[in-house]
Amino acid sequence: MNKKQAIIIVTLLVLIVCAGVLATKFRSPLFYVNNTDLDNDNKSAISLNDNSSKSTASKSDLFAEGRLDRGQKDQREIETLKGIIDDKSVSADKRNEAQQKLMLLTDDDSKCNKVETLLKSKGFKDALCSISDSKVTITVKNSSTKLTDVQLRDIKETVTNVTKIRNIEVLPVTQ
Repeated sequence: MNKKQAIIIVTLLVLIVCAGVLATKFRSPLFYVNNTDLDNDNKSAISLNDNSSKSTASKSDLFAEGRLDRGQKDQREIETLKGIIDDKSVSADKRNEAQQKLMLLTDDDSKCNKVETLLKSKGFKDALCSISDSKVTITVKNSSTKLTDVQLRDIKETVTNVTKIRNIEVLPVTQ
């Protein structure tokens, strides 16, 4: 390997590391597809199907699309809040309020991920958690359409332990 090849390899490695750091710092994928780009044709970013055919989507797509939608909504809200925080013309009270909302949003996102992971570890095939104000909605993939009392109690106990919220709606989805 000559000197020129070594310089090219080192430069490429530095660029890869920088791209990874930036992606991690901004907590978004490097190539982000905005939903508004696809709104003209009423198509979603994940399935590229018409909205009318969403009822035929498989159950695993329901969970994947739910997570994707939640992530995109959270990312848009984070960008808005960061814009408010970074704007020097905004009052200190508004910036503090935006910082509090940002911390709450990231905390809720962390709690949702933790609940989903815990429910999967308890034997459910998949789980989707959504926290809004003072209510938690849990969608679980189960082998039957009705959950047993033990399963319901276990889900509610797990959600309450993680989120400290008692208003819980559980929606079972069959395989």
